[in-house]
Amino acid sequence: MNFREAADQLNRAEQLDRADPLAPFRDRFVVTDPQTIYLDGNSLGRLPLSTRERLHRAVDEEWGGELVRGWAHWLDIGRAAGDVLAGILGAHQGEVVLADSTSVNLYKLASAALDAVPHRRVIVTEEQNFPTDRYVLQGLAAARGLQLRAVPNVDLAAALDDGTALLCLSHVDFRTGAVADLPGLTAAAHRVGAMVLWDLCHSAGVLPVGLAGAAVDLAVGCTYKHLHAGPGAPAFLYVRRDLQDRLRQPIWGWFGQADQFAMGEAYHPVPGIERFLAGTPGVLGGYAAWEGARLTAEAGVPAIAAKARALGRYAIELSDAWLAPLGFSVASPRADHRRGAQVALRHPEAWRVCQALLDQRVVPDFRTPDLLRLGLAPLYTRFVDVHTGLSRLRDLVLAGRHLDYPEAHARVT
Repeated sequence: MNFREAADQLNRAEQLDRADPLAPFRDRFVVTDPQTIYLDGNSLGRLPLSTRERLHRAVDEEWGGELVRGWAHWLDIGRAAGDVLAGILGAHQGEVVLADSTSVNLYKLASAALDAVPHRRVIVTEEQNFPTDRYVLQGLAAARGLQLRAVPNVDLAAALDDGTALLCLSHVDFRTGAVADLPGLTAAAHRVGAMVLWDLCHSAGVLPVGLAGAAVDLAVGCTYKHLHAGPGAPAFLYVRRDLQDRLRQPIWGWFGQADQFAMGEAYHPVPGIERFLAGTPGVLGGYAAWEGARLTAEAGVPAIAAKARALGRYAIELSDAWLAPLGFSVASPRADHRRGAQVALRHPEAWRVCQALLDQRVVPDFRTPDLLRLGLAPLYTRFVDVHTGLSRLRDLVLAGRHLDYPEAHARVT
């Protein structure tokens, strides 16, 4: 590429940033090093400034000043944050609550669904579903003597029959960003009388989900990716309102008890979404999730999703022009409506390229065996960031600098 072509590409990225209605939101996040290009927001979102301020108040004024009296308002964090999340997820108020981790919530809701249809003996999932989801389902199937059908994505609808108890899927594929047909697969499961449980970790806060419109039964998701709640922040769970009092989750903890502080002998679950709570919530993580959800709701999912698609289109365009001649191929769907807020590039030396990029102050991530994953978080990722990150990638591979790194495999997190 000559100097004029390079300048034209940079000018175009700058023009796209000037026209971006979400551009002011970048200033509401902590950016300690503007020269580092962060393309891993689909693993961990940046820290919002408002979250830092909210946590300072929680620590200094509430924990420091109120001590145990703070529980008078801490008890409501899970439900309050859940109501904000409900708007983001296209659910009704009172259908979402903040609690536990995604894996624990998946276990709770899958168990409740299976208990509701004991005569059905089959769980269906996608064979490349996120590992922890498959492990949880494997454990449930083994403990209950059920059949787990893990099938290719194209065979999901055909795998459903009148013996299916539960269909459990991810809305967005964690490796490629491919978006599943949530309404269509939900309807297919309902036609055979099965329940559906969706993992929304890679779509919550960045894509329209439409839980109510699709009549989704159950869903779980994390808050530390596109909801910017921070490492280890609590997850959320969703239960459609008409199912809430029909289902009973397996962890009978005191936060799901009808008269929590009576300390009675028998367990009687509280009506509504809180019956899916178990133990004491993490207050600081809850505040962070609440604040991140409010920031997302302020920006609006339609605007966030539109920018995610535009960033992805731009990254694919640059990849085709700059990286395809160097042995890279785009592993993510090219159609906007089928791609989440990430672009995955396939290359036989993806691990070494990832390590070289980190030393060039570009932060992507790697997924085995050969995927370089670029997370495009719309609230703070600029088109200029995509341009700079991919130009550094092009230059280091063109110079062969990635070959200086040993071959190895990263730990998947």
